[in-house]
Amino acid sequence: MPKRIDHIAIIVRDIEQALVFYRDTLGITPGEIKEVPGEQVRIAFLPLGGPGGSEIELIEPTTPDSSLTKFLEKRGEGLHHVCLEVESIDAALAEMQEKGAPVLDKQPRIAAEGRAIFLHPRGTNGVLLELLERS
Repeated sequence: MPKRIDHIAIIVRDIEQALVFYRDTLGITPGEIKEVPGEQVRIAFLPLGGPGGSEIELIEPTTPDSSLTKFLEKRGEGLHHVCLEVESIDAALAEMQEKGAPVLDKQPRIAAEGRAIFLHPRGTNGVLLELLERS
């Protein structure tokens, strides 16, 4: 089912401030920083491990009323989710529903890197889990 860890997402108040640590201290150069208006976020991808490696994804909410802003206000900065790459998001969704996993999405959503679904932390030992089919 999962092929690899695609990325680990960290929610931050300010990407530029977070990059002082990740870029300037750890030396991880962002591959891309982009705004995703549909998700109300700004994202910085920090590639690790060369081609096909995993990434750290810094997520900054861009609107005061988004669910990610509420998450940040309630829990503070830190781990937001772990993303696992799958071959087929449609097959993964059907399998998760068949097995009774707490899927948050009825249909795959458009993500920054492809199509994805999320699994609720109550069924994944407390971690929001994203399954992603890269485009």
